[in-house]
Amino acid sequence: MVAMAVIIFGFWNVPVVRNLINPLKLFTIGWHELCHIIVAIMTGGRILKITIDPHVGGATIVEGGVPTMILAAGYIGSTLFGGVFIMAGYASLVAKIMSFVLGIGLLMPLALVRDKLTIALTFLYEGLLIGFWFIDHAQALRWYCLFIGVMNILFVIWDVADDRFFHKTNDSDAAQFAILYPKIPTHIWAMFWIIFQLGALAGFSLLGIYAFKMTREEMDAQAATFLPTR
Repeated sequence: MVAMAVIIFGFWNVPVVRNLINPLKLFTIGWHELCHIIVAIMTGGRILKITIDPHVGGATIVEGGVPTMILAAGYIGSTLFGGVFIMAGYASLVAKIMSFVLGIGLLMPLALVRDKLTIALTFLYEGLLIGFWFIDHAQALRWYCLFIGVMNILFVIWDVADDRFFHKTNDSDAAQFAILYPKIPTHIWAMFWIIFQLGALAGFSLLGIYAFKMTREEMDAQAATFLPTR
């Protein structure tokens, strides 16, 4: 997971190379913004504008609602969603189930995307998702889900780095918290959410180890109960 985090950080920010994970970024940013949207609507807010872009980041402009809850929903939602994918890295059966979520989630942004490279890469990632079902009884699918889990559960790191070091157009949520609560600077908010997400990563990892104590044979047998492959 540490290696995956380093790879994601590089691919998220390095010019040209970052285009290669555009579909995965759209999936991650899209879920993050969806969490803002859901809580905004639940607390009586009205959505004015939504931006989901792999280069400038995401933004949800809201009128009304409960600002603190709406803002916190993004990082908390990314953490919980990523945590489920982390768990999928410990069991082939869970990975199979979560692959449907990933498959649908990768396709949804195509309704807005016009970039040919991103469209082509989306179908490439979909192809890998399908192919991994048939590699070693879906064992490869676990690693795919684990990668997605790390990307989502550590979203605050990519978000703050984009804002602080690469000056993306849209502010990070940490910067928005500093605007909402001016007495607490952005870097304190960033550290708080980074510690929160790192703690969640450790927690979900330990939960995965505890919940799925299976031998390789037991894992394969369990996975074979759901759309078996050879």
